[in-house]
Amino acid sequence: MKKIEPFVTLVGAGPGDPDLITLKGIKAIKDADVILYDALVNEEILNYAKATCTKIYVGKRAEQLSTSQDQINQLLVDYALTHGHVVRLKGGDPFVFGRGGEELDHVRQFDIPTAVIPGISSSVGLTGLQQIPLTYRGISESFWVITGSTSDGRLSDDLYTAVKTNATVVVLMGYSKLQQIVALYQEYGRGNLPIALIQNGSLVNERIALGTIDTILHEVQKNLVGVPAIIVLGEVVAKHLDFENIRQEIKSLAN
Repeated sequence: MKKIEPFVTLVGAGPGDPDLITLKGIKAIKDADVILYDALVNEEILNYAKATCTKIYVGKRAEQLSTSQDQINQLLVDYALTHGHVVRLKGGDPFVFGRGGEELDHVRQFDIPTAVIPGISSSVGLTGLQQIPLTYRGISESFWVITGSTSDGRLSDDLYTAVKTNATVVVLMGYSKLQQIVALYQEYGRGNLPIALIQNGSLVNERIALGTIDTILHEVQKNLVGVPAIIVLGEVVAKHLDFENIRQEIKSLAN
């Protein structure tokens, strides 16, 4: 009987398009005895797994019922001890608001070896696909990636700092806080700042809304943009190929 050698690998699946996972991530999936995968993982990626691999959906999605983090932590340990190599497949990158660090902390308590294979975070992947540069000489010297709300449901304190800077700000899991974010930027006199929302980025059902702080709520409604979506705020959003059309629409409405 083959000796079970427990091992846990965190794998970032990228922002949605199955072609955006790394080759190293695919190799780990092919080797996995068990895969625990999230709601935002494209299930086409699971086709790389061997026939004997056990695949378990542990969907975690904002604003919806999902497997608790404590349950996932325990499943990682249990399956590693009973099956061997467990791949924890997470959308985007495991360490960018993916709770990957929490999962590793739990697994290591049981002296189970671990590894991490990074993935393309939606914060850099989806903006890149939309040809929105997060940094641009003379426009933005840095970018911030901020969660939309804290664990207790408040708007992140970091947004109150970021609004005072010229940095590009990418808000993940912030759709439900969009009105509050708009109000915050308006409070600081930044109503003309370009902003974009990207829903289902990199997928065939992708939707995008472009506008300014003052117009984005209307644009989101007009373009039927919903969750899951990222929010991008900053002058670099004006580099989007369609933004000039939006700017002309705003001018015509003002007249």
